[in-house]
Amino acid sequence: MAVQRQKLRMLYIYSILREMTDEDHILSASELGNILKRRYNMEADRRSLYSDIDTLREWGVDIVIRKGKDHGYFIGEREFEIPELRMLVDAVQVSKSITEKKSGELIEKLIGFVGEPQRKLLEKQIILYNRPKAKNETVFYVTDSIHSAMYENRQITFQYVEWTVRKEYRFRRDGARYRVSPWVLIWDDENYYLIAYEKESDMLRHYRVDKIMNLEIEPEPREGKNLARNFDPAVFEKKTFGMFSGEDVRVTLICDNRFAGVIIDRFGVDSTLIPAGEDRFTVRVQVTVSPQFFGWLTALGSGIQILRPEKTRQEYLDYMRHALERYDALPKIPGKISGRS
Repeated sequence: MAVQRQKLRMLYIYSILREMTDEDHILSASELGNILKRRYNMEADRRSLYSDIDTLREWGVDIVIRKGKDHGYFIGEREFEIPELRMLVDAVQVSKSITEKKSGELIEKLIGFVGEPQRKLLEKQIILYNRPKAKNETVFYVTDSIHSAMYENRQITFQYVEWTVRKEYRFRRDGARYRVSPWVLIWDDENYYLIAYEKESDMLRHYRVDKIMNLEIEPEPREGKNLARNFDPAVFEKKTFGMFSGEDVRVTLICDNRFAGVIIDRFGVDSTLIPAGEDRFTVRVQVTVSPQFFGWLTALGSGIQILRPEKTRQEYLDYMRHALERYDALPKIPGKISGRS
C-alpha cells in the first residue's frame, strides 16, 4: 500500500505543478507539500518531494528548479505555447463545420493544456464570434468513419443533404445513396470537405462533411487511385471559388496595378504579373469557371477583367446580363422614397 501511495504522490505532484505553475508562478517545496496535504490528504517530507521531482524530470517532464531568493519549481516547456493555443482556439471558433456545443468542448480541452494562471489569461482573450455554425453534431463521427475507410482502402455510401427555405435539411437525389471512393479530407473556407472519386462521372468530386448523413463503409476496395495520386490540395484551393464545381480553364486577366495584392493572395506569390502599360498588368491563372468565380470578379468591379479566352469572357458577360435582366423583371415599387427623417 505504501508503494502505491508513493506512485500516486508522484502523479499528484505532477498534476499540481502542471495546473498551478509557470515561469511567473512557482511553488516552493513547502507550498507544494501543503497543497498535497490539503487537496489529497497526503503527507510528504522534503526528501520525498525532491526524490519524486527528480524522478519526474528523469522521465521527461520539464520541471524547472529556480534557486535563490524566490526558489521553487514550475513546469517549463509544455505541449502548446500560448500563441499556438490562441491560433487553435480561433480556428475552432470560426469553423462553420463544428457545432457551437462541440466548439465549447474543444476549446475547454485546448485551454486545459496550460496552467491555471495562463488559462485565466487565455480565457480573457477569447473572443466570442457570432458566426454561423453547423447544426449536424455527427460531423466528428462522419470524419472518423471516412478516415477508417481510407485506412482500410474501402468505398463508402451516404446520403447528402441541403438546406431548404424553411431552414430544414432535405436529402438530395430524393434520399438516394451516393457511392464514392474517399481519398482526401481538406479544410477550405472554414468548412471540411471530402475529396472522393465517383465512378459514374469518372471524376474527383467534393462533398461538405457536415452535409453527409448515414455514412456506411462498404466492402468494395477504393477506385480512382490514379486521379487521386495527382490531386494537389494547394492547386485545387487556388482555382476553386467557394468549392463550386465547373470547367477548369486557363484564363488571362487584365488588372489595375492596385489589385496586385488581390491576385497574389488568391493565386499565390508564384503568379507571373506582366506589365500592360503603366497602370495595368496581365496574369494567366487556372480557375474553375463557375458562378462563384464570376461573383468574385463582379465584387472587384471594373479593376479586373477577363481578357482570354473569348468563350469564358462571353460566359461572364452572359452571367452579368442575366443578373441585370432578373433585376429589371422585378415589380416596380410604387411611391417615392422619402428624404432624410
